[in-house]
Amino acid sequence: MVIGERIRSIREGKGFSQGDVERRSGLLRCYISRVENGHTVPSIETLEKFSRALDVPLHEFFYEGEMPPALPVLSAEVVALQQEKRSTLGRFAELFQKLTTQDKQILLKTAERLSKV
Repeated sequence: MVIGERIRSIREGKGFSQGDVERRSGLLRCYISRVENGHTVPSIETLEKFSRALDVPLHEFFYEGEMPPALPVLSAEVVALQQEKRSTLGRFAELFQKLTTQDKQILLKTAERLSKV
């Protein structure tokens, strides 16, 4: 579902007009209309304003229900792989910090060229 449609659905379900949301959130009615019609995508900060104005938790804009869906249970293999990736990235960061500025520039330029291949 598009976020604007979800906001409109919640607003109408609560019996609020766009003017009510404007007064409660500080957002302009024309902006609220643009969001609801899919012409503008609101930022997280703006979604928080909608959330307070409509008196709903922020997660309700993304899915229906009282509680957010449960997080998937990851297998031990997936967890081990993620830890290995974090370890490798951490080691890379340590080594990168030890490079001189000139070496960093050379490395980044090389990576840039390789990404274009």
